[in-house]
This record gives sequence, C-alpha cells and structure tokens, in this order.
Amino acid sequence: MAFLSPNLKTKTMNDTIRMTKQRRWSESKAHSSWQIFKIMAEFVDGFEALAKLGPCISIFGSARTEPGHPAYELTVDVAKRLAEEGFGIISGGGPGIMEAANKGAQLGGGKSVGLNIELPFEQHANPYIDRDANLHFEYFFVRKTMFTKYSQGFVMMPGGFGTMDEFFEVATLIQTGKMLQVPLILVGSAYWNGLMQWLQHTMLTEGYISPEDMDLLKIVDTAEEVAEQVLHFYSKHPLQPNF
Repeated sequence: MAFLSPNLKTKTMNDTIRMTKQRRWSESKAHSSWQIFKIMAEFVDGFEALAKLGPCISIFGSARTEPGHPAYELTVDVAKRLAEEGFGIISGGGPGIMEAANKGAQLGGGKSVGLNIELPFEQHANPYIDRDANLHFEYFFVRKTMFTKYSQGFVMMPGGFGTMDEFFEVATLIQTGKMLQVPLILVGSAYWNGLMQWLQHTMLTEGYISPEDMDLLKIVDTAEEVAEQVLHFYSKHPLQPNF
C-alpha cells in the first residue's frame, strides 16, 4: 500500500482546493452572464410600469408596525392627504408602514403602487396595492432605482435598517447631485430627533457633512405638515423624473 508523505499530501489537497475554486469561479462567471438578462428585464418592466403613473411620493417605514399603532395610522393619514393632492403613493409593497401607505393612497383616491422584493421573512404583498401597479423584484438595487427615479418626494416613517438604508441613500444621491433635490421628510420628531442631533453635533461638527446638507432634511409630525412641505417645494420646482 502506497503512503504519501505529509508534504505531498498537503500539495495534493491544495491542488484539489485550487481546482475546485477555479471551477466554482468559472461557473459563477457563467451564471453572472445570464443574470444580466434577468436584471435588464427587471429594469425594463419597472421603467415601463412606473413611467405611466405620473408624479408619486415614496413612503418608507417598518414592516413590523401593526395596524392600530400610532405610526401606522399616521401613515394612512399622510398617504391619504398626499393622494388628495394628486400624488400617487409608492411603498415597498409589504406589511406594516408599507401597507398603511397603500391603504391611505386608496382612501385618498390616488394611485397605489407596491414595489415588492423577495425576502425570506416579513415580506408579502399587502391588499391595498392597485392590481396594475404591483411589481415584484429579486434585486434590491433595481428596486431602489425605481424608488429614486420616479418619486417626487420621500417620506420616512419610523423604521429599522431598511428605512435607514433608504434614507441615507436618498440623502447621499441628493447631496452628491446624482438626483434632483426633492422633499426628504422625516415624520415623527420623537423618533428622528436623536438621529438628527447626532448628525448635527457629531457628523457636522467633525466636518463630514456641510451645514447645507442638513437643510435637505425636514422633520414634521402631522399629515398636514407633510403635504405643506411637498406643495411648498413644488410651487417653486417642476415635477419631473429625478434622473
């Protein structure tokens, strides 16, 4: 029976691992090439659907907020008020704040849009989305593009990591000039004041943002204040896609 020396065993194992990695990388590259077509299809479908809707406002917030919670009911009022002013409402299409946004859109007689994402938990389409405006995405970055391209304003309700992700992405795009300035409204001073104080006293003080960057953000507490901010902004600016 032949025995391999320790050095030869190590070399054989390393060669096997290297070949396996190369094979998997090659398979991954082939898979990525086909992924391009699926990504393109999501962009095309999203652009075609949303371009037909007219001016919309996106509302973000936690999927975990239950009906009856003050933030849920306030979101219904915010969406309803904006819909009454002629804006469609775009949400992430799921439960919680997203559901409240779509419910308010329907109550206000506005277009109710849901941009759903496939997730292992939390996400399922809510019943208040218009049938012809219920879109599904596999890729977060495609979905984010749909939000940012066609939303004429962004309303941030209390939420978790996903809400913060959307908030800072929109703020960054506006700050860097990669999209037009649009209303960026934080609803609920009790929830958002702590973050705003940190931005003011830490990030701004350390010089990581400029004073004018803070002017991009507005904090309000009522549906009427949200509508006032949006209407005031568009009394001075045209309604158009952001990029």
